[in-house]
Amino acid sequence: MNVKELKSEGLKKVFQITISHADFENKVADKVSALAKTTKLPGFRPGKAPKAMLMRKFRPTVLGEALDDIVNQAVGEVLVSKKITPAMTPDVKMGKFEEGKDISFEMSLEVLPEIKFGDLSAIKLEKPVAEVPAEEIEKALNFLAQSRRNVVKIEGNRASKKGDTAVINFVGSINGVEFEGGKGENYPLELGSGSFIPGFEDQLIGKKAGDKVDVKVTFPDNYHAKDLAGKDSVFSVEIKELREPKDVEINDEFAKSLGEDSLTTLKETIKTRIKGDYEAASRMKLKRQLLDNLDKEYNFDVPQGLVDAEYKAIVDQYNNAKKYNQLDEEEKSKPEEKLLEEYKGIAVRRVKLGLLLSEIGKSAKINITPDDINKAIMNEAKKYPGQEKAVFDFYLKNKQAVEALKAPVFEEKIVDYIFGKATVAEKTVSIEELYNFNENKSEAKSETKSTKKRTTKKSA
Repeated sequence: MNVKELKSEGLKKVFQITISHADFENKVADKVSALAKTTKLPGFRPGKAPKAMLMRKFRPTVLGEALDDIVNQAVGEVLVSKKITPAMTPDVKMGKFEEGKDISFEMSLEVLPEIKFGDLSAIKLEKPVAEVPAEEIEKALNFLAQSRRNVVKIEGNRASKKGDTAVINFVGSINGVEFEGGKGENYPLELGSGSFIPGFEDQLIGKKAGDKVDVKVTFPDNYHAKDLAGKDSVFSVEIKELREPKDVEINDEFAKSLGEDSLTTLKETIKTRIKGDYEAASRMKLKRQLLDNLDKEYNFDVPQGLVDAEYKAIVDQYNNAKKYNQLDEEEKSKPEEKLLEEYKGIAVRRVKLGLLLSEIGKSAKINITPDDINKAIMNEAKKYPGQEKAVFDFYLKNKQAVEALKAPVFEEKIVDYIFGKATVAEKTVSIEELYNFNENKSEAKSETKSTKKRTTKKSA
């Protein structure tokens, strides 16, 4: 095999590779021999037919496979001999294939840049921290109490009001003719919930149990049942019963109903959970600071192929959000041409930070363990209370989903490693400041995908 370097500009390299005709024919012969061992020819036992006969019969069959194999083998040998780590799969451009002649092709590729990072302990970061105020705990307690309120029957002759539940029988009609799906019995309707057609619930406020009411409404133009959309209708409604919510008293008994020993321990549990939310927000902002720091501190060429792939992923995400009207206000306010230009810069930053973090991780010998993956799956399951088993089963049966977890898990371990080396100063901030993620929105979008005062010197 003969190798000639045709081009070397920055990270781009082009090689001319020539494989001798003799080496190629040896590869073809090996393929034919392997095929002949399992193929029977008339008059011969498997593998015993003359080589010339075998070559005439099987050479056309194995020619393409032999060519692929020897080209791939040559590419691998060149990468090893030149000590090249390609950023992406090399591009191979074959020359004209002619019988009896050497095989020649060009191999184009981009190499990964050589990255040298400095003393990580020189990195200085400021970690925002917030205390959990008593009113936040009370707010959470009241929310829990509201969610566990009982609804009891209203005794006496009180008229209904917003917030009550009316148990109703109803029959809907258009021009005196009942329509499909417009009938119900003993239906509990919370007045003011907006769960029925606009105007329906309002006409039941001020009524009493036992009342019969003709509710007149117009179906919205965008109603899901096209045959009813925009039409006037009348619902004959009978109020069977009225119910009202009964507030839950927040005390030790309430705490025990939630599995806690007392109201005091319930408050501590709530405080711990809120504190966990604060920690997650704090880490997100601290990580953004770190990535900004690394982006400004290090400057090196990045493979254009990786940048192009990242840019395409960002644009695809943008187009999908635009299609489903999910763009944020900042994206809506900017001309698309300007946005796409910004996305190019974001793609470069993401690739650069990804390569830098990967190099730091490799240098620190950071690996992903089965325990790391199990913890990641546990964290995913926690996002879906009551459906934990379904989440576990999904990952158990879906190897690709498990593989998708590895990149973000690896990145977070590297980030933790750098945090352990850096100098981190804690700064007390308000809750509003802690959750203000709009200050550097473009930087937030630029995080790597696996995305999104007390001073202490942390040792490794």
